[in-house]
Amino acid sequence: MLFYLPQNGIRKVGFTATKKVGNAVKRNRAKRRMRAMFLEYSNSLKDGSYIFVAKIGLFESSHENFKNDFKKILTRAQTITA
Repeated sequence: MLFYLPQNGIRKVGFTATKKVGNAVKRNRAKRRMRAMFLEYSNSLKDGSYIFVAKIGLFESSHENFKNDFKKILTRAQTITA
């Protein structure tokens, strides 16, 4: 899940995972996966505040499915410039 607020000249990013996702190990792994995926797309994103929220299905998906879902979320929010 993504919350996005456009802002000129500022890029803030936050990653969160609730206890519904799992124990601390799973929550930290979910945030690491989201952080790594964000770095792949960071050069082509608009300025603004991004808050990524991990969901339970994150662990069940492969890397390719996660990458496709991540890109789909960014496209729906109209945050990709290129």
